[in-house]
Order: sequence, then structure tokens, then C-alpha cells
Amino acid sequence: MSRSASLAVPVIKSRSLQDLKHRVNIHDVVARTVSLKKSGGNRFKGLCPFHSEKSPSFHVSADKGFYKCFGCGKAGDILNFVMETEGLQFTEAAEALAKRFGVNLEYEAGTGGPSREERSLRQEIFDIHDVAADYYRQTFLATNPHGDFIRNYWTQNRRFTPELADDFKIGFAPPEDSGLAGAVLQKKFSEEALRQCGLFFIRDGAMLTIGGMRPRFRGRLMIPIRDHQSRVVAFTARQLELTPKDDPSHEAKYVNSPETPIFTKSHLLFNLDRARTHAGEGHPFVLVEGQLDAMRCWSVGLKTAVAPQGTSITDGQLVLMRRYHPQVECFFDSDSAGQKAALRFLPLALRAGLEVRFLMLAGAEKLDPDLLFLERGLAAYEEVKKSSLNAMEFAVRSLLPNAAAAGSEQKSRTAQTLFEIVAQAESDVSRTGFIQDISSHLRIPANALEKDFRTYLARQSGSRFAPAGAPVVAPAPAADARDAHTKGMESHLLFLCLHNDSVLHGLSQHLPHEWIIATSLPGRLLDRILAEVQHNGWTGRESLEQLLETEEEKALAATLLFDSPGEENMAKIANEGLRAMQHRFLEPQLRQIELEIASKGTIGDASLITLLKQRTAITRQLQNPPKLTFES
Repeated sequence: MSRSASLAVPVIKSRSLQDLKHRVNIHDVVARTVSLKKSGGNRFKGLCPFHSEKSPSFHVSADKGFYKCFGCGKAGDILNFVMETEGLQFTEAAEALAKRFGVNLEYEAGTGGPSREERSLRQEIFDIHDVAADYYRQTFLATNPHGDFIRNYWTQNRRFTPELADDFKIGFAPPEDSGLAGAVLQKKFSEEALRQCGLFFIRDGAMLTIGGMRPRFRGRLMIPIRDHQSRVVAFTARQLELTPKDDPSHEAKYVNSPETPIFTKSHLLFNLDRARTHAGEGHPFVLVEGQLDAMRCWSVGLKTAVAPQGTSITDGQLVLMRRYHPQVECFFDSDSAGQKAALRFLPLALRAGLEVRFLMLAGAEKLDPDLLFLERGLAAYEEVKKSSLNAMEFAVRSLLPNAAAAGSEQKSRTAQTLFEIVAQAESDVSRTGFIQDISSHLRIPANALEKDFRTYLARQSGSRFAPAGAPVVAPAPAADARDAHTKGMESHLLFLCLHNDSVLHGLSQHLPHEWIIATSLPGRLLDRILAEVQHNGWTGRESLEQLLETEEEKALAATLLFDSPGEENMAKIANEGLRAMQHRFLEPQLRQIELEIASKGTIGDASLITLLKQRTAITRQLQNPPKLTFES
């Protein structure tokens, strides 16, 4: 039986969850993932983390504890956000938030929360990596021959400072050592977590003992890899003289952790957790090739440098970067491999909506960012910025270095390759600008180039613009979210209830259940809320959160909450809605009665008298609709 099947899932007490939601501000939760800007009152907005977009449509209300994207429709509270962005289950998300913000949780069964065996697999693997990072760091600092060697390598060979090693928690994996296995076994992590953490080679069926857990990294410099929330999720290990000959990857200069439940290489950029807090207007991201390049940049004061895990840039990495800032400068080595990587990066960057420049050094045939910053410090950055190239100038130089001497056929072939790159940009304005740049650098008349580009687009029939696996983004709703959700009277009254407790309490007394069309989403939610008020009372936000059962209900509530009621007279609007719902319910009955009366032939018919009485009663109701009398 698996661990998950044999152990009961801990249940967090409802009051403890409410305490967590009240004590943790949703802005502080979301801001770890999304770069937020104030948008009036206590509201914020930024680029949605759930779909690719260039204009911010993701809104956060710190007062109401909700987020809502008006582009893709995602909405929810702090728990929903952590579940969505970190891939956690409900209990895992609550535990992660509680740990992060120092809130104690209470559980329905047992005391002190879940046992170590009951912790989520992902959280255990995070904890194992924390233990490993501390262990590698201590071996780096150890006062023994290996410690002396690695610190000398760091300061003399790599020419970094001890302070930088401390800042990034640089470590060392001893050549032959069982210390890490002993450290994690002592913590009594689950077998499943130890097998899946990626730090050990463990044979299938082997017992989890110090002898049976062979460390993956031996005799290497250890660089912790953190996700954008600063959690250690993996390591990059640099080959050294001490790397054992029997290391399965002995010849590899750099070895990365394998992919695990907490680490996907294509979704992570080294140093993004630090760089994102420094990126902003006038301070673009600087994309370099490797972790050591990024640390060199950091050491001289260039705080926005990030690096992929190798030179294979992915869409996911660039979308993640775009979430925080739209401008990036690419600074790869000037050798052939670096320039090819930079050219591969360009169309992906345009697809992600990034504004790109390429850093160059005038007159330099070979340019190594690590060496350049080591020798010249931060002044080197200002120097390479002066020689930087825009996207199309860099692409033309890479594909056709001597455009001035090239023939028409060469230029035409180059233009076709450039069209493939330009087509990745979604903005027609950007495409037009790129075509003009190409025209200038290839020395081709702009009108001829534009005609060829239109021919290219027609020939492609759109296939270039929807690459396999690209996310399909739902069109944004109308700008006025309230209009989009108040076409029905249930939506209209639900909106009023969510914004005014007096309306809510008044409707709970005057709006009969049968008047509500509960088959619709807003009607179902309105009916449930009014029943809650009538039978159990209402405590505001806490009561609402408990009543939202589906993602659709959460999205609808968040949409209506984010829209402002304005200066209208709430009582007047509520009474108009109440009257409209009464008419909708009673008028069909009245029409049916009128038809039945018309079909009766005898004045003294007892059934006719009954129908007339029913007509009179309904008419009186319509003439005297229920009315809310509170002050708005």
C-alpha cells in the first residue's frame, strides 16, 4: 500500500483556515509571483500568471482578499492562488502559507498538525533540499583539506569573493562521503521523498540505508538553484579536480539535478528570485548564459542578471520573465555557440512580448561577460550598452555579416529567414517596425520588403503564429465587468448583495425562493447566500468564502466584487430589481389565468370565480410590490 493510501489526510479546522485568510494579506502572497502596481484604493494589477498577456488584466483586492483575471477568468483567494501557481493540493497550500507567514494551523484529528509521514511529497522534497543546501554549505566552510581546496578554487580560480559565496550559499559535495545520506535519514523523511528528490542514486528495491544511498554529486562545486519564490529546488554541480573518476558524469563540466516534482528545468531561470525585485523602468533584465555569469554580474552591482539552465531558452522561461518586466538585454558569449543561442532566443522573446536588445562590445572579436565584468566592473555594462543592437540589427548581422556586399539572392534568402522571426511578434505595429529595420540593414526598399512579407504570411496561412503547444487565451470580456455579468436579474441583485449588507439582509426577507431562477450560476449563488443569511446569519467575507463551492462561483463572485457600485442609490436599484423579479414570476401566471377566464362560458361557474379571485390577488401583488425601506 502506498503512503498516500495508508495515511489519512489531515483536516484543518475551519476556524483555523479563516484565521489564516484574515492574517495573510493576499497582496503579499501574489507579489511573490506577480509584479503588482497600485490601481486605486487598496487594489493592484499586474500580468496574469495563468496565461500569456502583454497588458495587465490581473487584479488583486487586498481589502476583499480576492484576485481576478479579466482576461482568462481565473479568480480566487490566497489558497486558490497558491494551489494554482505552486501545484499544491488544498491542505498543502494551507500548510505552505502557514509556514511562510508564521501562522499556526489547528487540525480536526490529533494535536500539533500532521506527522512527518503525512506531509506532502513536494513539501518534503523542498525540506530535503534545504537540508542538502545547508550540508553542502558547511562542507564548503569546513576547516579540512577539502574545505581549503574549494575555498581556494572559489577565490583564486573563479576569482569570486567569500561574501558572494555566502550570499548565494555556494557549497561543496565531498568526493566520497555518506554525510548527506546520514543527514536526511536522521530527519526521517519518507521513502518516497528520498527516492524522488534527485540527490541520490538508489537501486529499485534497495533498503534506504547510508550504504544504499549513493550521492549523485561528488567532488563538485555546488550552486543552489532557487525558484522565483527563493526556494531551493535543485543544484548545478561544477566539475573539479576532485571529481571522482567513477562519477557517471565525470566528463561533464556541469551537471544539473534531474527533474523532480519540484524542479522543471524549462520553467526556471537562475537568479530570477533576486533579479525580479530590481528590474523596472531603466533597469531591464540581462540574460546571460550561465549561473557563474549571473553571479559575476551580481558581484559588480548588475542586479538584474538571470540565466537559463544551459543555453536552451524556452517559452516558459521567457513568459515567466515577462511577468515581471518586458525589457531584456541578451548578453551571451560572442563565440559561435553563444551567438547561435542568442539567435534562437530572439523569436521566442518576440513571441513572449519581450522588448529585446543585444549587448555587444565594439571591436571585440571574443566577448566573455564573466571575464569582462571581472576586469572592468560595472563600468563594462555601460560600455557594452553603448554598442548594443536592436533585435533586427542583431539578426541581420548574425545571418548576413556583410550585407553591403551581398547579392540580391542572398538578401532575399536572409529576408525569408527574418520573416520567420518577425512573424512571431503578435503586434502589427511591432512587425511594421521590424520590417522597416530589416529594410534599412539589408538595403532593400521598404515597399518591396513589405510586399514579400505579406506574401510570406499568406503562404504560411497562420501556421507560424500558433506553434504546437502554444496556450490558447480566451478573449477578454467587455471592459465593464458588471455589464458582462448582470444581463440577468439574479446577477444584478447578486452584485448589490455582495456590495451592501443592508440590501443583502433586506432581500433575504423580501425575495421569495421561487422567484429566483436557481438553474443559472448567479441565481444558484444568490439563492444560497440569501438562505444562509436567513437561517445562519451573515459574517461578511468569511460567510461568502464558505459558500463558494466551484471555480465558476469563485470567478463570478470575484468579478462582481471587483466592480465598483458607484454612487447609485442602492435601495432604489434593489427595489427595481425586486419588482422586476416579481413581475417575471407573476405575469406568466396572470396571463394563464386570463386565458382560462376567456375560455369559460358561464358567469356563475365556480371555477371562474376562483380564477377571478386569483387574478385579483396577483394584480394587487403587482400593484404593491415588496419594498426595501433601509437607507442606502
